[in-house]
Amino acid sequence: MRALIAMVAMTFVTAPLAAQGWIEPLPDRPPTGVVKLRSSVSVSVSGRIALVEVEEWFENRGGGLGEGDYIYPLPGEAVFSNFSLFQGDEELRGETMDAARARAIYEEIVRRKKDPALIELVGHGLIRARVFPINAGETRKITLRYTQVMERAGDALQFQYAAGGTTRIMPPRPERRHGPWRTVETAPISFRLVADSGAMFRDPFSPTHELDITRDDGRLVVRPADDLNGDFVVFLPFARETVGLTLATHRPDSEHGYFMLTLSPGEVRGTVLPRDVTAVVDVSGSMSGEKLGQAKAALRQLLSSLGNRDRFRLIAFSSRVWSHDSEWTRATAANVRDARRWVDGLQANGGTNIEGALDEAFRLDSDAERLPMVIFLTDGLPSVGEENPEALAAQAERTRDNARVFAFGVGFDVNTYLLDRLSDAGRGATQYVRPGEDVEEAVGQMVQKVRHPVLADLEIADGPVQFTEVFVFGRYRARRRDARGELAISGRRNNRSERYAAATVFPEHANANDFIPQLWASRKIGYLSQSIRLNGPDEELIEEIRETALKYGLLSEYTAYLVQEPTEVAMGEGRGGRLTAFDAVAAPATASGAVAVNAAEQSRARREAKSKGELEEVDRDMLGRAHGPNARHVAGRLFHEVDGLWTDMMHTDSLEIVEIAPFSDAYFKVLERIPELTEYITEFGEVLVAGNTMSIKFADGGEDSVSPLRLSRLEEGFRGK
Repeated sequence: MRALIAMVAMTFVTAPLAAQGWIEPLPDRPPTGVVKLRSSVSVSVSGRIALVEVEEWFENRGGGLGEGDYIYPLPGEAVFSNFSLFQGDEELRGETMDAARARAIYEEIVRRKKDPALIELVGHGLIRARVFPINAGETRKITLRYTQVMERAGDALQFQYAAGGTTRIMPPRPERRHGPWRTVETAPISFRLVADSGAMFRDPFSPTHELDITRDDGRLVVRPADDLNGDFVVFLPFARETVGLTLATHRPDSEHGYFMLTLSPGEVRGTVLPRDVTAVVDVSGSMSGEKLGQAKAALRQLLSSLGNRDRFRLIAFSSRVWSHDSEWTRATAANVRDARRWVDGLQANGGTNIEGALDEAFRLDSDAERLPMVIFLTDGLPSVGEENPEALAAQAERTRDNARVFAFGVGFDVNTYLLDRLSDAGRGATQYVRPGEDVEEAVGQMVQKVRHPVLADLEIADGPVQFTEVFVFGRYRARRRDARGELAISGRRNNRSERYAAATVFPEHANANDFIPQLWASRKIGYLSQSIRLNGPDEELIEEIRETALKYGLLSEYTAYLVQEPTEVAMGEGRGGRLTAFDAVAAPATASGAVAVNAAEQSRARREAKSKGELEEVDRDMLGRAHGPNARHVAGRLFHEVDGLWTDMMHTDSLEIVEIAPFSDAYFKVLERIPELTEYITEFGEVLVAGNTMSIKFADGGEDSVSPLRLSRLEEGFRGK
């Protein structure tokens, strides 16, 4: 019996979350010991055609012949053609199925394997082929080749691949009670995309993963920088002499659609805008030691980024204020060397005269054909001269002219209101460097972003749809079916206006690019949070943040869930430990301190999020600081484990609990009717999720069948319809 259990568990490991294939044992045969060892995906791009080759290696670790069906879920809405399938050198006869035909197959596998990870495949099509028997101890390779036409996304091509992730298996009875599902990593996967005509494209980018990009002998090679999991999306911008526009859209229903607009600067004719860079650094006593060393390194890096046409000023302040030079200095090699020596001689002592530093920073004007920038770095509150943050912010706004301001707050003893006001008025950004983080790295990243400015004052000039709530990611309202037309953006270069356009389509319906809504919502929350910090609490904005965070599965500082009896829950004293949800307006009462700095930095990270990975990092940071390591955040809800059951922290004693048996007929019908429950099932297996007037609990002993009337009442109670 033990051997059989081990063999069954082994077959579960091969089940993927998404597009990677696996060998499924035949329903009328005993389980096999076939496991997947690794996968390799190679994509060759020629024009708009992607030739995809997926190689997967399987080993039979059982005692008998391994036989079954090779199943490969079809990723997303991609259009496939010319597929071929081989086991070693022998070609297999495969069949393709659309999502409707495939659903019953996926549900049957989920029911038989007791593996909720596979539920995410419902809605995918599939390729299926019978594989030849694999002898015990033998390793075989399955090779799938197919052709995919890449979607045009404005001035770019888009490629998407569903790589899968982790799979969760339930410990065999009787060891498990309500116990947590074990997480097992799927087989490693390597991925490489190669465009032989690499000169056709600017550097690719991805809103889902960090990329490793190389160019070798005219070829462009793209790899994910880290482990590949989930949906992998990469855009290949065409090489243009001017600015290229990349547009991706998502509109699954009749609501306003979502879009992502990205600009790829090309070989713009003429010279780029020269800069006037003013660096202001705090050298008060609190900056002594490592912080001053990092600040000096950051200034050296900034000086190294300057071009011959740029000018600079260096200002230091403590109780007093002094400059490297009273006027603008041309960034010649000799002048930069002299400035480095000045930086090397800085020492930390005295108080913090922010008023005097701001006066000096904005004292000189810049010519109209230059881009003025001020980099302001401090680690303290004002202690010399004017100390009122409102008065200091107003002073800077009066005197800054058209300078862009980038502020860096080091540590927790900074005034977030003042620094955010400075950068907001100066159309820049504020970044907070918390204790233990590197000042040089933070400043260096900003320097790289503004090293070669091409266009300033960007805005959408025209388009075939009405745009709303644009934060780089935005919403669109189409007045007719599949709105087609020219999308144009305008900007300023060398003190003159320029316009760039691309032919675009804003579709009436598009299920692809489902990463866009959450990224859009993150940026919206970031901007709303910043507005509240700068202009004071506003109940309408707070409610808008709450609703956006809950709808799009994000954490926010204005929706916090607290455990009423954390000691009992942590000690596992049964379900008697009550979990109560509170709406907590978590905006800091003061503008300084750890809480204020963390909130401001999280708001910045939300406003600048470019990928799903960056969103997850923000949520992990917020979750760890607010709720500790034992809480889990999934799709906009917080869960805490109570006696082996992951429990939604929005659940209260007043809510009726309806129990559903896992993998029963009721289970699949409820998930089909309320598909948003799928993410929680996939993550936890056995879980209690709070609804409007009732909570739904998936656990042994629950209902295994539901009538149509009962199903409608469950949906009404959970959603509040």
